[in-house]
Amino acid sequence: METRKLVITRVGQEGREIRSFDMMPAGVMDAHGLQFKPGQVAVLKVSGEEPAYFAFASAPEDAELEFLVKRTVGASASLYEMREGDRVELLNVVGHGFALDKLRSKDLVFVAMGTGVAPLRSALRSTLAHYDDYGQLVVLYGARTPDDFCYRDETEKWEDAGVELRQVISRPDGHDWSGPTGYVQSLLDHVLPRLKSPVALVCGSRQMIEQTRDRLLQMGFKPEEILTNY
Repeated sequence: METRKLVITRVGQEGREIRSFDMMPAGVMDAHGLQFKPGQVAVLKVSGEEPAYFAFASAPEDAELEFLVKRTVGASASLYEMREGDRVELLNVVGHGFALDKLRSKDLVFVAMGTGVAPLRSALRSTLAHYDDYGQLVVLYGARTPDDFCYRDETEKWEDAGVELRQVISRPDGHDWSGPTGYVQSLLDHVLPRLKSPVALVCGSRQMIEQTRDRLLQMGFKPEEILTNY
């Protein structure tokens, strides 16, 4: 695809050392006009750094593009410090994303760890726009601590819309947390047995994805019912 300049229009603090960035193509005001599937990944170039991969956190039908950035190294560290009006380059869109139109009438189980919630948020926002076309929507979201959860101002809206949300943390020591502890895979047993036609959409670290896939296969899922975005 043709390289495009993106302008940062908003920066928000989402979690501990995690920020969200709304962006628009330079010279565009109303809608971004970019073609992508929920769950796909943008290749972004920040000046002075090697290109890096950032999943779209926004749905294709949202007016602006949104990305979730954790401060680590390279382009992630540089982008984390950028502000409104700064620019990055969009070099490409990669990954197969989620073909949501093929999942209509299915129960969807979104399983995310850490910033893996970004591509699942993209898919969830698209799904909620056509809520009646799907079965039960369940979000299983794991993080290290409560401070690492993102989109905390949005999760209540998900629940109000009919989404079942379950959250778990793996490092409870020193935190005021009364919810479940452990890894996100541990939540599967609590929701899957009562769903009629579930499909799992999984995003997170490679290890987490492999462990979640293994657990789902043990529970009777077919390989084609376990989807990843990339």
